[in-house]
Amino acid sequence: MRFLLKLSGEALGGAAGFGLEPEVLGFICNEISELRRQQGELAIVLGGGNLFRGQHLAASGMDRVVGDRMGMLATVMNGLALCDFLDQQGIANQLFSSVAIPSLAAGYHRDEARAAMAEGKVVVLSGGTGNPFFTTDTAACLRGVELGVDAVLKATNVDGVYDADPKQHPDAQKFDEISYDEVLNRELGVMDLTAIVLCKENKLPLVVFDMQSAGALVALANGGRVGTRVVAAG
Repeated sequence: MRFLLKLSGEALGGAAGFGLEPEVLGFICNEISELRRQQGELAIVLGGGNLFRGQHLAASGMDRVVGDRMGMLATVMNGLALCDFLDQQGIANQLFSSVAIPSLAAGYHRDEARAAMAEGKVVVLSGGTGNPFFTTDTAACLRGVELGVDAVLKATNVDGVYDADPKQHPDAQKFDEISYDEVLNRELGVMDLTAIVLCKENKLPLVVFDMQSAGALVALANGGRVGTRVVAAG
């Protein structure tokens, strides 16, 4: 099985949601190691919100394109950190960036990324789509389509998709499975609109799950019912 894991930058920052938390990186690498033992192929798209968030600066007048470029660089920094932790655990990996940065990260090329995955390497994809105005959620779905993955796995801090925020509404109902159309109609905010539509048009399954749950990645690789599965209607 081939998967693409979307990790937000905030997830790498632990409870604070900012900076890089070594314990979190170690936990993620342990989960990845278990998945690799199951012979699962894995690509990872990283966010950068733990290091840079452009909304505040944009509200103060910073050019959106400049802010997005800075955010892309933040994802490369996260990619370097994750690859270092993977190296420490002996997990073969390769870092790509949507915009090549010589001596730091190779430029993303679909065929090279697929070849690296087939060789058993964990492929870490940074730099978003390489374009401003697109989120890393959209980058994850785009790369998932390009790489022909079986599903995009979106790691969150809740155990699936609910009809309301379960942290604010204790009686919120969790969906085991939901269609892309229903996500869009209910405006559930699973991912941004572009990302959801991209998955829908390409019939690419999306699984939303709690990354902090030990063994979740392996369970998903083995077909376990973890989190919420978002699929095409019918």
